[in-house]
Amino acid sequence: MGQCNAAGYPRSSGVVNVLMRILLVSLAFWISACTQLFAVNKPTEIPVKDTPVVVMGRTADSADGGLSFGYPGVSFSFVVSGGQLGVQAQSSGGSSWLGVRVDGEHVRKVRIPAEWTTVDLLNLPDKLGGHRVEIVHLTESWQGMVTLRNFVLSEGRLLPPHALSSRKILMLGDSITCGEAIDRVPGENKNSAWWNARESYGMLLADVLAAQVHLVCWGGRGLIRTWDNRTDQANLADFYGYAVGDGEQAVQWEQSRYTPDLIFSAIGTNDFSPGIPQKETYVAAYVKLLQQLRRDHPAARIVLTEGPLLGGREKSVLQTYIRDVIKQVNDADTYYVESRQYTGDELDFHPTRAQHKAMAEELLPELRRIMGW
Repeated sequence: MGQCNAAGYPRSSGVVNVLMRILLVSLAFWISACTQLFAVNKPTEIPVKDTPVVVMGRTADSADGGLSFGYPGVSFSFVVSGGQLGVQAQSSGGSSWLGVRVDGEHVRKVRIPAEWTTVDLLNLPDKLGGHRVEIVHLTESWQGMVTLRNFVLSEGRLLPPHALSSRKILMLGDSITCGEAIDRVPGENKNSAWWNARESYGMLLADVLAAQVHLVCWGGRGLIRTWDNRTDQANLADFYGYAVGDGEQAVQWEQSRYTPDLIFSAIGTNDFSPGIPQKETYVAAYVKLLQQLRRDHPAARIVLTEGPLLGGREKSVLQTYIRDVIKQVNDADTYYVESRQYTGDELDFHPTRAQHKAMAEELLPELRRIMGW
């Protein structure tokens, strides 16, 4: 009988020692594998500013470390290997909407409430390849300022994003440029879910021209006054300078952060809503704005249009004003392009989805000619 150790057990032979080592190593491996499995499945919070994401549009840092934005069309693009993805989000108005697209196809629209909430964005069972994801702000500043804090990811991985195009467009305008009522629903009272900046003529043009685009637009406002004849609110020359917010609460935008090749201004509908404005006042304000645009972006080509809603005498007068503006600025890189009239349908006077597409198609040849794109 073999000798006993201090505990009274027989001493193991060399073979037993080897078998015990193998057992312990195997046990450690399976414990490690299970731990890793649970770690992969556990949702991971990733600060929005720390993710491999490309941002298009005006944003500002929020006090809690996130990113805030108000203008429609602000987009976050990245590549994900699959899994479940959500985002911690909040809207000051509680009626903001984000659109989610995967590999160029629309997936869903998501409402952002007033309280902080983790909003589910997508669930991709395919973990083999990378899927390009685009999150787009569909609504306007006056409907709510949105803040994103953390992405919440389960199982999948965020991969290096695709680079944005070097071509850059700045669209200035009102509710039409913002995409109001594109997703109208028969029999439904108008609500913020009707807005869809992603299908607006400006973003459609950017798609075809393979360009970035910033939509700097505000429903109900004009060049010198609002649709209801107010001059105490920020109009185009003011909100052109905003990153996010309004009036005295606005965060100012640093123009050097985005240098457009093309600036497209479609303003005037709301100025003419209370009646035809006085010519000298209107032309002088537009000239001043163009001078500011030229100081900020010396190399940009600037295109002015009257927009698709006005008709009759109002349209003719605004066209005359715009031509006088171009004559006074005397700038070889400032152009006028006429807009055909589109007056919506029986549900809403704003252009429909099909009319936005038609607007983009009609503007496209002129913009290609001007830009050489």
